[in-house]
Amino acid sequence: MAQRIALPASLAAIAAAAYFLAMNAGLPFAAHVALKGACVTILAIAAAMAARRTDGWLFAGVMAFGALGDMLLEFDLMIGAAAFAAGHVVAIWLYLRNRRAGPMPISQRGAALALLLSAAFLYLIAGPAANAGIALYSFLLAAMAAAAWTSRFPRYRTGIGAILFLASDAFIFARLGGRMDPDQAALLIWPLYAAGQILIFVGVRQKLEAEGR
Repeated sequence: MAQRIALPASLAAIAAAAYFLAMNAGLPFAAHVALKGACVTILAIAAAMAARRTDGWLFAGVMAFGALGDMLLEFDLMIGAAAFAAGHVVAIWLYLRNRRAGPMPISQRGAALALLLSAAFLYLIAGPAANAGIALYSFLLAAMAAAAWTSRFPRYRTGIGAILFLASDAFIFARLGGRMDPDQAALLIWPLYAAGQILIFVGVRQKLEAEGR
């Protein structure tokens, strides 16, 4: 079980590191896009290969939309964001299907509410770039993180991973809104995002694998 999870997670981490080191190296466009998409594509393939029931296939869809979004962003920001938004919808569905029984009032419910309310913060830091599309995306992203935190998947893997994903996009919005230097933001966006996706993968796969699902 451990190898079936650790191997794709390790390969994804290597791919993520390779992209981070080469993203400004002037690679041919096709190679740049392929390398960017490699990290989450590896996770999507692993999730699909392990999928047997509804939760497994939903999770494979979440990863697939993430990989698609990574690559489509290089062609068009809105189309890439739409792929991620679709992934958030599927993730919310998965996490709500797997709600944690009896969540603690403060550490779980309170944190989930704070994550949900972070949608307003995401919208505000986008500044002049904020529009209806960003508002909708911010809500879906925040709802995804809140649902992940209150799901029965491990909070210190899947939950933290979802929060890292949210933090990564917060830096994207800050960059769009002119609130952060683009070069500084670039140093944070990809590492946070890749680490988040890998943690989400490990947490969900560990739980489903342990249950034979």
